Amino acid sequence: MKKVLAAVGVTAGAASAVLLAPVALTAAGFTSAGIAAGSLAASMMSSAAIANGGGVAAGSLVAVLQSAGAAGLTAGMTAAVGSVGAAVGGVTGWLFGRDNKPQKPPSSLPPDHKSESSSSDDEDDEEGLISWSPSTELQK
Repeated sequence: MKKVLAAVGVTAGAASAVLLAPVALTAAGFTSAGIAAGSLAASMMSSAAIANGGGVAAGSLVAVLQSAGAAGLTAGMTAAVGSVGAAVGGVTGWLFGRDNKPQKPPSSLPPDHKSESSSSDDEDDEEGLISWSPSTELQK
């Protein structure tokens, strides 16, 4: 079940990331008509321009996002966005597919070990073995 949920998560994550990327760009202010006034994109552009002495550097994050907002995602950008969405979706699907039952801690005793309170002195237990404990030896 875990593998199925992870596969569904990969597919859903990749598809939704590619479909929602243009919506997110527009919501941030990177539109086809340019950067929207008063938006997150405008704030980013202002900061980039101040940091670069008055202009936005070609290839900077603001320039790449504005290009994607104006012309749409390139094939490389679509692949990158889809890959990130697939990774997030896969991890999410895997997490939802985990067995959430508390795990029993491993015992430090061997599997055939019996507790000393399980049988009395020299009596056979249900498997036909004789039970021994240090307190039994001290009583003799």
